Amino acid sequence: MGKLVGGIIGFVIGFIPGAILGVILGHLFDKGYAANVRQPSQADREAIGKSFFTTTFTLLGYIAKADGRVSEVEIAQTEQLMTQMGLNAEQRREAIALFKTGSAGDFDPQETLAAFRAQCGRRHNLVQMLLSYLVNLALADGTFDASEERVLREVAAGLGISGFAFEQLLKMIKAQHSFAGGGYQHGGAAGGAGQSSASALAEAYSALGVESSASDAEVKRAYRKLMSQYHPDKLAGQGLPEDAVKAATERSKEIQVAYDLIKKSRA
Repeated sequence: MGKLVGGIIGFVIGFIPGAILGVILGHLFDKGYAANVRQPSQADREAIGKSFFTTTFTLLGYIAKADGRVSEVEIAQTEQLMTQMGLNAEQRREAIALFKTGSAGDFDPQETLAAFRAQCGRRHNLVQMLLSYLVNLALADGTFDASEERVLREVAAGLGISGFAFEQLLKMIKAQHSFAGGGYQHGGAAGGAGQSSASALAEAYSALGVESSASDAEVKRAYRKLMSQYHPDKLAGQGLPEDAVKAATERSKEIQVAYDLIKKSRA
């Protein structure tokens, strides 16, 4: 199970471009919440992996059913996660069973949230990854209604996340969806289907967690802070396994894309 959580983390990091993850790391949790988390032992990793696996698929089911029905898009995205994680037949059956548990009409997430918070609550990288994936599932079908927002707020509160932090997370993930999905790459928009320069630039600012009115020094400081959060030693100290650390450092390229776009616009 220790390898499994690495696979989950690696997929989530790959699914959500690096810039948004870096911004969340900087804004989602206060210093007291994230401080002094010790390097996990092998036994800890096993327990953390099991908790993350159970919580992820149970809450994916809960979020998918929030608007009254589980859509084909939501099922497909969950199946994609299973494939990317390389689940074997037994693990896939377990994940499906957990998803069905979460999507049951009488499911109460509080016990699941309490167990996850007790096991993983101080490991903010895992908490923010869980929340990020749940938000992405809610956005998967192109709509985000009041019932989905309500249950996401419920989950965030159960994990000890403030309303303000949740708002920041939601805003940045929405921006990052557009920034990554609108066709912008190194060098500009990708043809007619790409984003306009103005919208790409606005989303680049959101990806770095700064306003367009920020000074050059403030933008540079935000960029450096995000890049520092991908330092291998820091990530390993948070409990990320080696393969996930490698994936996370690769995602720093997305931060660079956003920063380069901002610099180009100000030249």
